[in-house]
Amino acid sequence: MAPLQGPGASVRAVGGRGVPSGERGSAVVDFVMVSILIVMLLLAVLQVAVYVHMRNVVTASAQAGARYAANADVDSSLGAARTVEVVARATSVQTAEGLTCTSGEEVDASGLTLVVVRCSGSVPSLLATLGNLLPLEVTGRAVKEAA
Repeated sequence: MAPLQGPGASVRAVGGRGVPSGERGSAVVDFVMVSILIVMLLLAVLQVAVYVHMRNVVTASAQAGARYAANADVDSSLGAARTVEVVARATSVQTAEGLTCTSGEEVDASGLTLVVVRCSGSVPSLLATLGNLLPLEVTGRAVKEAA
């Protein structure tokens, strides 16, 4: 068998396959780099899902708090406390404690009295070391019943 000459001279036979000698072990490096990219994309998609879920839960809770405070025999300022209570039951106490909610009455353009509950806070990140990065601000409204 004649020795290899020309462009393929640096190819060695390893296990019956021709592998360029400068590329041995590069598959492991490629796998690690692609795996890191895929894991980061997965975490980003999961974080978006957590954010959307938390926003929906807090929005629904603010609306429930506003409906509760809109009853004729209930003070309008109790809507914020009810909102935090509903969020604590739906998610966790730590998430509810991270929210700042206020409630009060407003008059809209048509003359109706509305109970408005506003909540602000942040959504916890999947990586605990990053803290709470994503801001959250929601508003719930309900028409106040006449006494």
